[in-house]
Amino acid sequence: MTDQFTTKGFADYFIDQRRYTNQFLDKINELVDWESIEKVLNKKYRKTASADGRPAYPSLPMFKLLLLQRWYGLSDPGLEEAVNDRISFIRFSGFSISSSLPDHSTICRFRNALLELDLFEKLFQEINGQLEKKGILVRKSNGAILDATIVESSRRPRKVIEVIPEDRKEEEHTPSLIFPPVIYSDDLDAMWLKKGKKAYYGYKAHICVDAQDGFILGGHVTPANVADVTEFRRLLGESHLVKDIPVFADKGYSSAKNRTLLEENGYIDGIMHKAARGKPLTFVERLINRLISSVRYKIEQGIGTLKRGYHFSRMRYIGITKGNMELTLTAMTFNLKKAVLMME
Repeated sequence: MTDQFTTKGFADYFIDQRRYTNQFLDKINELVDWESIEKVLNKKYRKTASADGRPAYPSLPMFKLLLLQRWYGLSDPGLEEAVNDRISFIRFSGFSISSSLPDHSTICRFRNALLELDLFEKLFQEINGQLEKKGILVRKSNGAILDATIVESSRRPRKVIEVIPEDRKEEEHTPSLIFPPVIYSDDLDAMWLKKGKKAYYGYKAHICVDAQDGFILGGHVTPANVADVTEFRRLLGESHLVKDIPVFADKGYSSAKNRTLLEENGYIDGIMHKAARGKPLTFVERLINRLISSVRYKIEQGIGTLKRGYHFSRMRYIGITKGNMELTLTAMTFNLKKAVLMME
């Protein structure tokens, strides 16, 4: 890949001779087969000249900027400033230091273009596939773990007329069908959910990780008031699990339908048991629940890292579609960073 934005000049050669303290980005560059990533990008993405006639930026350096944005928690203007200020960012992305660099509006348009072309999921699977080939991500290992977490909306509702449903995971329905809300907000896909004494306005991120190392295998976003139990089939399908492994989940996923789904698809049932009215758990069921609970820390740690390290306690963007994009992009950067840390 050579063009006016990435062709190296004397200044780039001089910079390459200097010693860098940002070994993390160098290790990411060594880990990933960027040529394969570029092929995925360019199957659909076509460079076009900008409105003022300037040539468009190449796809791979622009995609690398999106990764940097997630690792360092930057806004679009913040990323524009950083890429013009930090040599390590220029070096990682592949831009030439002597070329013009993209501004925040160009970064935003590129991200939206990838979203419209439905490329984020393909890029996520390509990265996971590379980690699997290198033996870093092991799908046929100790199983998979499913869970969900609340992610608040980036917008506050201006007015709410609604009965807020409790987070009753055990019910196989979507509370919004019972409590129809009237919400005046910019974020029309977000919904209210009461968890304990606190009410949240936003979404749920439904996530699956491998039980051995905690790599994210799949996930999606729904309004916050969607019951976890209803998302089990979809989450199982998008995680591309191998057969004959245990699938662990808390009692919020417990239903006859979900247990049958596991059996019919060749998975070992690792869903926690749930007591019913007048039917307490047996000693064996309580023991099984304790064993499953001892495994679930992998996904709890991962969700904690997403919220603290990647600012995923609140959405950056509005709507389900962009929420799914944000989760997928965050999962890519989470897995790449985890892979580098494991290799140290």
